[in-house]
Parts: sequence; C-alpha cells; structure tokens
Amino acid sequence: MDKSIEKIHLYELVKDFDVAMLATHSGGLIHARPMVIARLETEMIAYLITDNNSIKVEEINANSNVLLTLQGPRKFASISGNIAELNDRTLIELMWKEAWQVWFPKGKTDPSITLLKFTATEGEYWDNAGMQGLKYVYSAAKAYVSGEKPEMSKEQHAKISI
Repeated sequence: MDKSIEKIHLYELVKDFDVAMLATHSGGLIHARPMVIARLETEMIAYLITDNNSIKVEEINANSNVLLTLQGPRKFASISGNIAELNDRTLIELMWKEAWQVWFPKGKTDPSITLLKFTATEGEYWDNAGMQGLKYVYSAAKAYVSGEKPEMSKEQHAKISI
C-alpha cells in the first residue's frame, strides 16, 4: 500500500469520529482532554472548537506540537501534528452546531469561541473493523497455534508520514 492510499485509509478510518483526545505539552507533562471535531478534511486537517481563554490555548501557544488520538470499538488512530489558534468568525459560523450552545451560551457570535486548526504530520492506525477484523481474527488464531506473533497487513496497521 503506497503512502497516498495509506493516507486515504487513515482518513476513511477516522472521518466519522465526533471526538478526539487532544494531548498538549503542559510544563514538562502531557495533558490530554476530549475535543469535539468541528470538521475533518481529507488532507488530515482537523478543526476543533474551544474557548479562547482555555488553558489548552496557552499550552498550544507555548508548544504547537500535539497529538490527536481516536478510538472506537475496533478502530484506533494516533495522529501527530501542529496546531494553531484560528479566530475565523466565518468558519465558526459555517461549522456551528447547536449542541455547542452548552459550552457557548451566547451562541455562534460568542466572542470567546475560537477554532484550533490541526495539521497532521504523521499518523498511525489500527483497523480491526469489518473485513480487516476478520483478517485479524484469522491471523491471531494462526499465530496462537504456531506460537508466533500475528502478522498485520498495511490495511490493518500502518505508520505514515503525511
């Protein structure tokens, strides 16, 4: 599987996730929290929405290298990249979801709303859903019987530069 196909596979794997864990640097430690994904583009650019007074914005301004992790029952991804605050009122208006009113009672015109634009540089995925899951079960059973580790195909697991 070539790099572009792996990138497409990564996008297809994570495109339906609503939430990701965002890990930032915080005074020598790693700080992670769940974040709503406002939009995900095929180029592996994700937009997250937050309050511009949040500690995460301070952490990002100090160190923009972050990690997004996504996990489902049989699909997993870890995506490294850079993130920056993007105060684009037009994009906020376009992406607005009524459910966000919980965090922003003033609605989409709330001046504390800001976007975080995440640009992926590297990703790794594990896909054990659907046909890949059947392949994994077969590979695991074969490995168990032979006493060896299971072999995974590029469709099941890959680490890619983006």
